[in-house]
Amino acid sequence: FLSWKITFLFFLSFPSRLIFGTLYPAYYSYKAVKSKDIKEYVKWMMYWIIFALFTTAETFTDIFLCWFPFYYELKIAFVAWLLSPYTKGSSLLYRKFVHPTLSSKEKEIDDCLVQAKDRSYDALVHFGKRGLNVAATAAGQGALSERLRSFSMQDLTTIRGDGAPAPSSTPTPGSGRATGKHGQPKMSRSASESASSSGG
Repeated sequence: FLSWKITFLFFLSFPSRLIFGTLYPAYYSYKAVKSKDIKEYVKWMMYWIIFALFTTAETFTDIFLCWFPFYYELKIAFVAWLLSPYTKGSSLLYRKFVHPTLSSKEKEIDDCLVQAKDRSYDALVHFGKRGLNVAATAAGQGALSERLRSFSMQDLTTIRGDGAPAPSSTPTPGSGRATGKHGQPKMSRSASESASSSGG
């Protein structure tokens, strides 16, 4: 029963905050900008700063405090208190807490933002260089593999189809006597004929 009630209150509070906490102030912020009324403009700017802090805080409180009794009802009441022209909750919170805190910590916040901006830029450049190196390496490996494949295909065409070794080079004239079978020197035909006639 408790989980069903929490779910129901969550879906009830969400459209309430969307309409009264976002759309209504957005429309009146538009009217303040259009009319160039500085007083209204400052009022709605203070509201948006407080509402941004509230939205950030409820991201965590929705996880850890959703079981708290009347949690969602309190959130709706808080948004109404911020908007009410009688209570002027957003102006009160801004002037009493937010403005003094931000004023005292403004330099530290600016320094942190500058450092974060520089680090993010350096990280972007670093990862960009690494990406280019990876792409160049991949392209180089592709070209190398293609070249190796072309060399291997060229080598395969030089191998004879029957598996016999390639023929040896012909000896140059005068390099030595020709040999016959089993490495024995061959006699010329004229020498063999003269030997047979003398023996006969």
